[in-house]
Amino acid sequence: MANHPSLPPDTLNSIGVLKRREIEARVIGPVIEAMCQAFDREQVLAVLRDTIIKLAREQGAALAEQMGGDSTHHFANSMANWTKDNALEIEVLTQSDTRFEFNVTRCRYAEMYRALGLAELGATLSCNRDGALIEGFNSDIVLNRAQTIMKGDACCTFRYARVRPNA
Repeated sequence: MANHPSLPPDTLNSIGVLKRREIEARVIGPVIEAMCQAFDREQVLAVLRDTIIKLAREQGAALAEQMGGDSTHHFANSMANWTKDNALEIEVLTQSDTRFEFNVTRCRYAEMYRALGLAELGATLSCNRDGALIEGFNSDIVLNRAQTIMKGDACCTFRYARVRPNA
C-alpha cells in the first residue's frame, strides 16, 4: 500500500516496533503460507520481499521527517524506536558525523519470529527492511551488515556510513 495524501500518518511505532512486528507477523504469516500453498512459493516470497522493501523506503523518508533531519546523528537517535521494550541489545562501536556502527548482541525480533514458527519469514519481514529504510532516510548513507542473528550468527553487525560526506 503506497503512501496516500488522504491517509493519516503512520504512528504505529508508538506501541514499539517489536510489538508492531509481532502483530504484523501474526496476521501476514498465515496469509503468506496460504498464498504459498495456492501459488508458486518463490514468486509469493519475491512479491513479499519487494513490497517490504518499498514500504521500508517510504518509512525511512517519513522517519527522517519525524526526526527533523537525515544525518547519522538523527538516525542514531531514532534507535529508540527499535530498542523499545528491550527489543534489541546493542553495543555502539562508532558514532560520528559520517558513521554509525553497532552490533546487536540480542535480537528479540529473531526470538519472536522463531517462537511464532516464522523463522524463515523473519529475515524478509524485518532484517530485509534495514537497507531500504536507510535508503529512504538518506540515500547518501549505506548499510553494510555482514551477519545477523536471524541467520544464526552470534550478532548482527550494523555499519552505516555516509558515502558522500560533503553532500
